[in-house]
Amino acid sequence: MAPLTPEDIVGVLEGRGWEASIVKAADMPDMHDVDPRGILKCVDGRGSDNTAFKGPKMAGGIYAIAHNRGTTTVDGLKAITKEVAVAGHVPSVHGDDSSDMLGCGFFKLWVTGRFDDMGYPRPEFDADQGAAAVKEAGGFIEMHHGSHAEKVVLINLVADKTLDPNEDDQRFIVDGWAAGKFGLDVPKFLVAAAATVEMLGGPKKAKIIVA
Repeated sequence: MAPLTPEDIVGVLEGRGWEASIVKAADMPDMHDVDPRGILKCVDGRGSDNTAFKGPKMAGGIYAIAHNRGTTTVDGLKAITKEVAVAGHVPSVHGDDSSDMLGCGFFKLWVTGRFDDMGYPRPEFDADQGAAAVKEAGGFIEMHHGSHAEKVVLINLVADKTLDPNEDDQRFIVDGWAAGKFGLDVPKFLVAAAATVEMLGGPKKAKIIVA
């Protein structure tokens, strides 16, 4: 199968009723190298008690990896936590100040069956059990605050680069290259990210960032 192109991504999103365009990394002045001390975190654009933002961004943090692979057990989640650490990133999941560990919209959609019709099995663990497993395996638990006010979805295809969330100018940040690094099904990963934004009432507007 031919690799997914930025133009393919634009076409898929436009087919879902999105506005999508391709932009150059050089036109994104706040893009920077991934720092191994930064957490592999959720795409959520809100504020956080964590300031180590310079890791890759995936929906739900490491839950994105479990979701894409159909991993539904606590032991499987612990193994992914350790895999992410070995790959040079700080594994994480998050909650928020209003819903505790169910404050991650992606995980809430997953555990309540909103991805059932896309063929994703539900996790066998709840939000608290998932967070406990990640922490036990050496991962980081992040807590977000404030309300969602994201204006755009940034899909970054430039390897080993990322952007940081800004709670005063929110955007969803999806590091598409990270899906490839962990051997995920990249089209499914990106469609699941888009579906998450749609189900959470986010902006159907995306910029695909290329080198």
